Amino acid sequence: MIPAEAFYAGLFKVAAAAAGFVTDPSGRVLLVKPGYRDHWGWPGGHVDEGESPEEACRRELAEELSLVRPVGRLLVVHWVPPLDDRPVPLVHFLFDCGVVEDGAGMVLQEEELEDYGFFTAEQAAPLLPAYLLARLTAAERAREHGTTEYLCGSVLE
Repeated sequence: MIPAEAFYAGLFKVAAAAAGFVTDPSGRVLLVKPGYRDHWGWPGGHVDEGESPEEACRRELAEELSLVRPVGRLLVVHWVPPLDDRPVPLVHFLFDCGVVEDGAGMVLQEEELEDYGFFTAEQAAPLLPAYLLARLTAAERAREHGTTEYLCGSVLE
């Protein structure tokens, strides 16, 4: 029998990340512009050791925007294969974190974020890579229909 530590040491590495799907009353989605990459995305980040995806989502919203929100239903699970700027696959959990009236009270985490805003899918299209736009529209459908969507790596193009 293979010892557990040897078995797990031989497995491939996968990064886990979580983010919050937050909208304003008109349905526009809250997106953030990190200072460390060219495109926008959701408030969120990597899941820390010993942390669940829900806990990571809650922590990241508070750290990045000083936004304290209940973490609701899982809307999208997205498997993203390795990319040029990330050599390991990623599993991303996008949770429904409800509706906020506006950006009042949000404070950007200056060392990570440059900006935030609320966008429709059409407005967000030029700001997001295709795979993130697919995640956005999947989250809108999942919220509307009370479902959870799974996206695979084929939505990268």
